[in-house]
Amino acid sequence: MLRVLMRVGVLLVFLAGCTEAVPKDNSARILAMGDSMLAWHGASRAAVSDNMEAILGEPVIDRSVIGARIFYHLPVSGALGMNISQQYRPGAWDWVVMNGGGNDLWFGCGCSRCDRKMTRMISPDGQQGSVPELVRRIRATGARVIYVGYLRSPGVGSMIDHCRDEGQTFEHRLSVMAASDPGVHFVSLADLVPHGDRSYHALDMIHPSPKATRKIAQRIAAIIR
Repeated sequence: MLRVLMRVGVLLVFLAGCTEAVPKDNSARILAMGDSMLAWHGASRAAVSDNMEAILGEPVIDRSVIGARIFYHLPVSGALGMNISQQYRPGAWDWVVMNGGGNDLWFGCGCSRCDRKMTRMISPDGQQGSVPELVRRIRATGARVIYVGYLRSPGVGSMIDHCRDEGQTFEHRLSVMAASDPGVHFVSLADLVPHGDRSYHALDMIHPSPKATRKIAQRIAAIIR
């Protein structure tokens, strides 16, 4: 028990420095929230949000957290960002860029027997579940939403290759959700990585490389522009 509590304590300290505060003067109009796909390279200021700032010349408040999930039930660490919905903070947002769901499928059900969990996140028609509910809550503030998909494996070894079919189904549902509201956009990354090209991934072959974060930011910025 002590070891578990110590690990939790380390995690909480780590998380406390991972979400960016929202300025009180409403000077920022773009919010980013989600998991490690957006948060990766944040410490070196090469995350997707950092590249968006450089491209758009606009501040981007990045509240994404490595390991965050759609379903996360521990209250304290959830409030610090492990629960993606709790990363949101009110602001004068024109755009909210977000992602999420991959950790729920990979860690939550091991990319097998995921149908029930996936449907809890988003139904086949894209209208029911925790993801559409969160998107509708954000849209009710007047902000437009960009939901970003995940990188694909370049055809070489990756621990998440076996999640490919589940990921395709999940992202199809996200695209259906986006098609029902002109203020919601789905950015697919399915075609971003050329076959056999390792340069778009970090060494773990899961997370994006700095090259990939630039490319992802370019796709997002094109919609915002």
